[in-house]
Amino acid sequence: MDWRDLPPLSALRAFAAWAESGSVVTAAARLGVTHAAISQQIRALEKALDIGLVSRNGRRIEMTDEGRRLAEGLTRGFGEIAHVVAELRDAQDLRPLQVTTTPMFASAWLVPRLGAFRAAHPAVDLVIDPVPGMRMLEPGGIDVAIRSGSGGWPGLESRLLVPAPLIVVGAPELLKGVAEGDLDALTALPWLSELGHNEATQFLARQGVAQGLRGGVTHLPGNLMLDAVRAGHGLAVVTEALAASDIASGRLRIMLRDDSVRGYFLVTRPGIQRPPLRAFVRWITREAARKADMSVAAFRT
Repeated sequence: MDWRDLPPLSALRAFAAWAESGSVVTAAARLGVTHAAISQQIRALEKALDIGLVSRNGRRIEMTDEGRRLAEGLTRGFGEIAHVVAELRDAQDLRPLQVTTTPMFASAWLVPRLGAFRAAHPAVDLVIDPVPGMRMLEPGGIDVAIRSGSGGWPGLESRLLVPAPLIVVGAPELLKGVAEGDLDALTALPWLSELGHNEATQFLARQGVAQGLRGGVTHLPGNLMLDAVRAGHGLAVVTEALAASDIASGRLRIMLRDDSVRGYFLVTRPGIQRPPLRAFVRWITREAARKADMSVAAFRT
């Protein structure tokens, strides 16, 4: 089939809507256009086919035999299209909701709260994808990302969920005799870094520290970082929101702080969201806002 031989789709839709409803007014309302636009599209279709599709007698419009034949074909064709689109949408709505985020955010913030989402939306299947890097958000794939940064990912929509400045923390046992902000002493201690990232070196570079980490660096998955820091295996760069309860309890000490504007952002593709994604966006937005309305310490537990 040579699609270039077909008349404009807009004209076919206008004629099908008029043929089905029998009314220019109703057809215009269904398609969200003016009455005049329906009449113009029908005339354009007649011109493109060089066939009279309607007979006009004053304000009365009736279909010709050719018009009825075309209307029957369009009813079958558009009906099949609508059926297939509905099947695809149903399948899309039923597929698992795919959420990607960093391993640390998944283990420290998201997973402990998922019980509330499951209770509110038991029919939504979830796939949590904890990876250090940003995954592509594509139709039929990852639906939503929760990422640390300053926002503004090109081509995507983002909203701040949790303000999260970066800090350097360590266990009190590891930091005995080390003063807060003593960069020379801190670089001599062991450090921890998430696999696939070099956050410690980058953080220190922003503080004006060019020397290397003389105490060595252990790379490990992000979901194990806080456990390793608590155990005294090294210093780590983490977001303050995820370590706040450990800091409040004295399990960890803040040694350096980066006050640049950062946070965890909810990142989605622009456009219409399928129902499971809308449900998740509403839930996590309310969850973050609910915690924000409480005290800072309670929010960050």
